Amino acid sequence: MDKTALVIIDMVKDYFVEKNDYPITPLARAIIKPINQLIAGFRQLNLPVIFSTDAFNEDDFIFKSRMHPHALAGTEGAEIVADLDREDDDLWLPKPRFSAFFNTGFENILKEQQVTQIAVVGIATNFCILTTAMDALCHDFKAVIVDDCTTAFSQEIHEQCLAAYRRNPLYPLFQIMNASELLTTLKEDEKA
Repeated sequence: MDKTALVIIDMVKDYFVEKNDYPITPLARAIIKPINQLIAGFRQLNLPVIFSTDAFNEDDFIFKSRMHPHALAGTEGAEIVADLDREDDDLWLPKPRFSAFFNTGFENILKEQQVTQIAVVGIATNFCILTTAMDALCHDFKAVIVDDCTTAFSQEIHEQCLAAYRRNPLYPLFQIMNASELLTTLKEDEKA
């Protein structure tokens, strides 16, 4: 039986400010309610809820691209959006790159909590969600991407990314499922 942690990726204030004009903003707002429902389900099962968010430096390497500085470490824009049901004892793990595993000590945190699988939600499906799931596998953790609690810069990009992994040779180590399927599986595991 796996112990699963819910990992909520990059739901930070900078991505929810309308004036920033990010195409992902309205899509990210739409997944807040399903993420909160999933958080409640994890809490009922006494499973860890972990937030991992962008925390870049102003002169960060990735800003040498078309991407402009955002979610800067220590700023309000890098804080978790207030609409999520975060509690004081939830772990908040700022990350300097796309994956929650990159230079954060996340692997050790999961091992200390005897977690064997992560369920990844948040933004963006084709970047930080996917890299976190893939890095989980590289660190010997199972990974689930929760399709109705993640999004990308468009619904089309989101669906295309997930379609590439729905049927993959790493099953059951790597799965795509919706929140209802995940919670049903976790409840069945708890009864076993």
